[in-house]
Formats: sequence, C-alpha cells, structure tokens
Amino acid sequence: MGIDPGTNILGYGVILVDKKKVHFVDMGVIDMRKTKDHFRKLNTILERVGELMDQYNPDDIAIEAPFYGKNPQVMLKLGRAQGAAISAALQRNIPVFEYAPRKVKMAITGKGAASKEQVKSILEHTMDVKLDIKYLDASDAIAIAMCHYYQLTNPMMDTEASTSWKKFIESHSDRIKL
Repeated sequence: MGIDPGTNILGYGVILVDKKKVHFVDMGVIDMRKTKDHFRKLNTILERVGELMDQYNPDDIAIEAPFYGKNPQVMLKLGRAQGAAISAALQRNIPVFEYAPRKVKMAITGKGAASKEQVKSILEHTMDVKLDIKYLDASDAIAIAMCHYYQLTNPMMDTEASTSWKKFIESHSDRIKL
C-alpha cells in the first residue's frame, strides 16, 4: 500500500504482486478540506488509513517523505500527516518504508522532476489501467507503492530502504533455486 500524505487530501493506492506481475487493486483519496481543525484532520488520517489497512491487510506501507519547501509550516503539517499514517501502520505491526518524492518519480518515469501527469501516464501504461485524472494524489500513492515494489525486487537499487543481496535472499527465499 502506498500513501501520499497530506492534511487536505491524502492519497492511497493498493497494488497486488502475483508472480512478478503487479495488479492494480484500489486507489482513492481521503478529502479533509472541509475539516478546519488540524488535530481533527490528524485523527481522521489515523482512523481512515487504519480502516484501509484493516480492509486490505497490506504486507508493507510505502509512504512519501515530506519534502523541503519554502514554507516550514507546510512541511510541519505534512510531517504530522505522515506521522498519523505511520502510526496507523505501527499499531498493526505493518512495516513502513519511506521514499523521497524524487526517488518515486525516478523509479516510475526515469526522471526525478517528472510531473504528476507524467507519473500517472507511465503507471497507466505499466499497469494497463486507466487512472482518474482528478485523483493525482491517489495515482501518486500508486507510484509510491510501485517504487517500493521495484525496490524490493531490485537489490541493486541504492537507497536506505534497499537491501543487500543477503537481505534480498532472506526476504525472497522462495525465489532462490539451487
């Protein structure tokens, strides 16, 4: 499951990996624009993301890291939204993996500065599915989940969430043939 955290719109995306093929399962947004109290929004994230995790029972959660912007208040709010979503995963003992926005875009499009529309278009082609343009936060969440999938299946990728060959073999012992 991928999460694109936000305090107004939070995107989520669910994929299923079956014998090296990735299937689109679901995506959507949690729209909190009508909620004015920031702490109520955090509670909504904790509850609703937790409900999604209960519904889909993901093996892992991949979440986008807050990025540095011009406004520190925005980054603080994004960090809090991310923390609420992470808390929902930790309450359920689901491992959490964090990816920088540029890392996700690079994994999907080959360009770290790709637009949300470019990411969506590549995902549609890769997964052979039509993603609704009005849910770019949700398609970003699918991209985060796909980035995590690529990370797990390519031990040569260089990132903190990456694993060595030893870790890859431990995690995928069923794929090793002697």
